[in-house]
Amino acid sequence: MATTGVKTYRNYIGGEWVDAVGGETFESTNPATGETIGVFPKSTEEDVDRAVEAAKAAYEGWRLVPAPKRAEILFRVAQRFVDRKDELTELMVQEMGKVRAEAGGDVQEAIDMTYYMAGEGRRMFGHTTPSEMPDKFQMSVRQPVGVVGAITPWNFPIAIPSWKIAPALVCGDTVVFKPATDTPALGERFVEIFEEAGLPAGVLNIVHGGGATVGERLVKHPDVPLISLTGSREVGVKTAQNGAALLKHVHLELGGKNAIIVMDDADLDLAVDGILWSAFGTSGQRCTAASRVIVGTKVYDQVASKLVERAEKLTIGYGLDEGVEIGPVINKSALEKIDSYTGIGKDEGATLLTGGEVATGNGLDQGFFYRPTIFGDVEPDMRIAQEEIFGPTTALIRASDIDEAIRAANSVEFGLSSSIFTRDVNKAFRAMRDLQTGITYVNAGTIGAEVHLPFGGTKQTGNGHREAGQAALDFYTEWKSIYVDYSGKLQRAQIDVVESPAP
Repeated sequence: MATTGVKTYRNYIGGEWVDAVGGETFESTNPATGETIGVFPKSTEEDVDRAVEAAKAAYEGWRLVPAPKRAEILFRVAQRFVDRKDELTELMVQEMGKVRAEAGGDVQEAIDMTYYMAGEGRRMFGHTTPSEMPDKFQMSVRQPVGVVGAITPWNFPIAIPSWKIAPALVCGDTVVFKPATDTPALGERFVEIFEEAGLPAGVLNIVHGGGATVGERLVKHPDVPLISLTGSREVGVKTAQNGAALLKHVHLELGGKNAIIVMDDADLDLAVDGILWSAFGTSGQRCTAASRVIVGTKVYDQVASKLVERAEKLTIGYGLDEGVEIGPVINKSALEKIDSYTGIGKDEGATLLTGGEVATGNGLDQGFFYRPTIFGDVEPDMRIAQEEIFGPTTALIRASDIDEAIRAANSVEFGLSSSIFTRDVNKAFRAMRDLQTGITYVNAGTIGAEVHLPFGGTKQTGNGHREAGQAALDFYTEWKSIYVDYSGKLQRAQIDVVESPAP
């Protein structure tokens, strides 16, 4: 039953806003205050099927729209993101919990990505090569694939949908979008902006609901050849298994356990700035968050002291309030998981330097707030140094030299982002070469990727695909090789090859 005075939302299928077939609903709430944001349809498999049918029907016309014309719609979408940045920022603070500056950055990333991918509508380059035969032309071109199932997380509820949906649309694919159940209002507003910009009916559809119903049906649906999912490793493995039966293209962006290396010769104040931003930005709820800090033995005590002092001064609170630097975590389950890892760290013998508790008082009791937490004396094989916590917790690890630091950084199952602070160009280049991650920063933290370079990781962070940049086009298109023989006779490749003249 809808909460009095709270808006009830719908799915968007085939250009119409419609209720879920079963009539069930769920609520989205503010993680800082507990207030209800809205009431949303708890969709069924039948709702997914309707959305896929609409997307499949729209694909036949959309793929034939010239790519520059598809791009014009994306340009209009990007401008609407610009015009509504303040509105989207405020909604994100309310529904997801980011502080205002970070929420604005999330929206800005969607602006940047949408403009960038719109530009690809006039590029989307193929290749031409010389033929081994006379009077023969050959080239390769990109072609769209079909319906994309885009399954997105709550921690970047505007940016990550743009990473998936903008390239899919400019390439000529159509989309069924399932936003996270923690941030459905932001997903809804995202789609409304595309509708306002004139996107044809059925090209982009949104179906609200849980992963076990909506997400799994998308993955198993025979008319959805492409699945792009950002989520946990466990969900990613299941998605890959379910998609394999139909030989689907499956893109997985999964977890991270990212490390910042601080060498003895580093600018320590700069390093501490980078650690604070990377470890505690978004309350540590980023796949690129720095949950490990590997520090040279000579400067370990200085870094620990500076970091604790700075962390204890961070202001915790509601992101719309002036001066707040740390907002809530997303929900009660996340809060309990983060707190459980504090207990695990203590049991393993690590030293709790600060934090390690639920934040209460000063109006925090209604939300899900956790104090910035720093562990010292951590060994690389401890669970708090190996497992993704996804909260404002980081672990300090000693390293005697660059070799030990790189070994420690590489000792986890994930490989998304890494960082090194050093003034030694030789150490910097060693790190750039040897850190087993998809992203490496020098003299910066582990977060801050830009949209025109590929985003993604190695090892169990994903399955090799990349988001952002031109690399994203490789997932949303297939290559087609075309040969045009104008010789007027049958020429057989590798058989009727003209002999090269003798040197």
